[in-house]
Amino acid sequence: MQDLIQLRKEIHQNPELSGFEKETAKRVINFIKPFGPDEIITNVGGDGILIVFNGKEPGKTVLFRAELDALPIQEVNDFSYKSLTDNVSHKCGHDGHATILCGLAKKLSSDRPQKGRIILLFQPAEENGMGAVAMYNDDKFKPYHPDLAFALHNLPGYPKNSIVVKNDTFTCAVNSIIIKLKGKTSHAAEPEHGFNPGLAIATIIQSFEGKNQPDMKRDDFAVLTLIYAHLGTKDYGISAGAGEVHYTFRRTKNGLMKELEIRLEKNARIIASQYNLDIEIEWTQEFKANENSLEAVNMIREAVQNTSLSLIEKDAPFKWGEDFGLFTEHFSGAMFGLGSGENVPALHNPDYDFPDEIIQAGIDIFYNISKVALDA
Repeated sequence: MQDLIQLRKEIHQNPELSGFEKETAKRVINFIKPFGPDEIITNVGGDGILIVFNGKEPGKTVLFRAELDALPIQEVNDFSYKSLTDNVSHKCGHDGHATILCGLAKKLSSDRPQKGRIILLFQPAEENGMGAVAMYNDDKFKPYHPDLAFALHNLPGYPKNSIVVKNDTFTCAVNSIIIKLKGKTSHAAEPEHGFNPGLAIATIIQSFEGKNQPDMKRDDFAVLTLIYAHLGTKDYGISAGAGEVHYTFRRTKNGLMKELEIRLEKNARIIASQYNLDIEIEWTQEFKANENSLEAVNMIREAVQNTSLSLIEKDAPFKWGEDFGLFTEHFSGAMFGLGSGENVPALHNPDYDFPDEIIQAGIDIFYNISKVALDA
């Protein structure tokens, strides 16, 4: 494990933001090249990589995905391999996920599948929701469309080396809206001569907040979170003529998310019209829900039986977004969790660090999934 742990620490020490993972990709390629994969396809959807191991006979194609990007968070840890880049660090465990996939490549080099094909996909730009769609739409990816696709995410709060599975939705659909309102500036003493967006922003916020439904067991579950609002300038003689409001939304199904998007955009346009305002709407950072196929989840369950790992069945989706949902939308597949410790910092916290003790478990579960999937 020492070479894998060293790789993980090097990636951690040299983090790169979404869309700028060139050096991280080079590290991955340089590590895997000696293991003799059949193909290495680079610059897929940006800095994405496809590593292909062919079996001895034709068969299914099984894909495993890991991420390359870090977050714009200042690390507060003081260990020897802490981030060397100010305000950038691996606080979601993508350094560990990529290392697990490199370890799987190492194992496949000496124990290739009897039949079929295994693709290791190293994806850029997961954190902003742009990487999966960029790779999927890249012509370089089209010849490698899989029969089955899998990804894991480390999970603080769960016992180390436990495997967390769930039928149907594993992570929620997420989308974010930017609403820009334009009215007419006027003298603060004569606001009646202008169109101030303040009341419209307040009405939009009140309307959106009224659609929150925190009970995940209900079909109308929805989390609507106000992210940013802006109105006018700090000039007390001026009644504002422009403003904007940003929200992010979460639902358990892609179809339900689409319904909410249509309803909220319609509401915002009606409100803008009521206050004589022009409106411009943008959507950003979309994450499809990871709607797991039962076939794929059952393969994970069967794979766990071939290891010493424990299995945890989850009864509700995670509320955070993960853009592997684009792959589970187009291919039979599943995302699952790998426990990273019960009393450890949470994801996206400045003191988080991926635990090296779970790397081997990640390799083992991926390898056993490949055997189950290719033998099916």
